[in-house]
Amino acid sequence: MDMMSSIASMATSMQAANFANSYSLAVTKKVMDSQEMAAQEILEMLPDVAAMAKGQYIDTYA
Repeated sequence: MDMMSSIASMATSMQAANFANSYSLAVTKKVMDSQEMAAQEILEMLPDVAAMAKGQYIDTYA
C-alpha cells in the first residue's frame, strides 16, 4: 500500500509541476503580446523620419 501511495503522490506532483509550467508559459506569452502591442503603439506615435530630416542637413562635400 505504501508503494501505491508513493506512485500516486509522484503522479500528482508531476501533474502539478506540468500545470505550473503551462500556466507560467501562458502568462509569459500574454506579457510578450502585451509588450509587442505597446511597442507598436509607440512606433506609430513617432514622427516620420523623412519629414523631419528634409532640409535639416547641409551637404559639406558639394
